[in-house]
Amino acid sequence: MRISVSSDMDEPVARALLGQLRDRGHDVMAYGALSPGDDSQWAACSEAAAREVAAGNAEQAVVCCWTGTGASIAANKVPGVRAALCTDAYTADGARRWNDANVLALSLRLTSEPLLKEILDAWFAADVSADAEDRENVARVNRLDDTKPRSAGSQ
Repeated sequence: MRISVSSDMDEPVARALLGQLRDRGHDVMAYGALSPGDDSQWAACSEAAAREVAAGNAEQAVVCCWTGTGASIAANKVPGVRAALCTDAYTADGARRWNDANVLALSLRLTSEPLLKEILDAWFAADVSADAEDRENVARVNRLDDTKPRSAGSQ
């Protein structure tokens, strides 16, 4: 699988992420502090990694910043992206299973290397739900990309 990865800091867990993904056989494209010369601001590198998913150049992405929140917000602004901030394996499993998340957001502060492995194990092991209600929820979220904002006074 081709996976785009971004981090705003060159932290040990970000380097471990690259290694674990490659060890699992994935083709990894690195952005931000993980790619010398790239813009390492969290908004810029998270957007770049997410755009690879939206364009179909990567099947998934993993975006990282200190808390993971900024990276997830930036990625979710890209139409077609469903980014989930996951701090444990159960959340990663649910994000893939029920939300069909295509971008994993991680906190560089909270994620240890053993926890990273657990999160990745759960993320990649989860099968996307075929349940009609789950699929309709994902479709509804996808339609939000096509929704034009209404002014505050509009009904």
